[in-house]
Amino acid sequence: MDHQLKNISKSGIAEAIAKVELYRYLNEPEEAESICGDILAIEPDHQQALRLLGLSITDQFTGAVTDRYGEVEKIFQSLKDRYQHLYCMGLLCERRAKAQLRAGGLPHVLLPLFEEAMRYFGEAEKVRPPGNDDAILRWNRCVRLLQKYPEIQLEKEYIPFDLSDSPPR
Repeated sequence: MDHQLKNISKSGIAEAIAKVELYRYLNEPEEAESICGDILAIEPDHQQALRLLGLSITDQFTGAVTDRYGEVEKIFQSLKDRYQHLYCMGLLCERRAKAQLRAGGLPHVLLPLFEEAMRYFGEAEKVRPPGNDDAILRWNRCVRLLQKYPEIQLEKEYIPFDLSDSPPR
């Protein structure tokens, strides 16, 4: 039996994109990721497929070291539209932070991730298409998460370590 991948037709890309979105809604990100791979096999620079591929991978984040942050960052770096690039990078940081929050991540790891997400969302807001408030909505979600988990922000209020207080060697 032949176990090689088959190429979809270029005329089937729109329908394949719709299936990617459906599988993401159904919380089946691995299926969505697979279909993105099929689209990118015949059109490697397809921007919507690249964006959806990155999002499908972030849908699989668990907060483990095996999460594919670097792979998604590279995908989102390849997005040509400045808004999409900034917005998706913000999503990457936010989803990474939320996955690590669910996994019991420590505040000193979480706070910089949320702040980086908010920085990207702030930049995306400046170049957003008219009527598109997605970056603002994501910014607000990050703020609400930081308000819900105040222990994340306690990390900012650290007591500086004074070397003169250290025990002699």
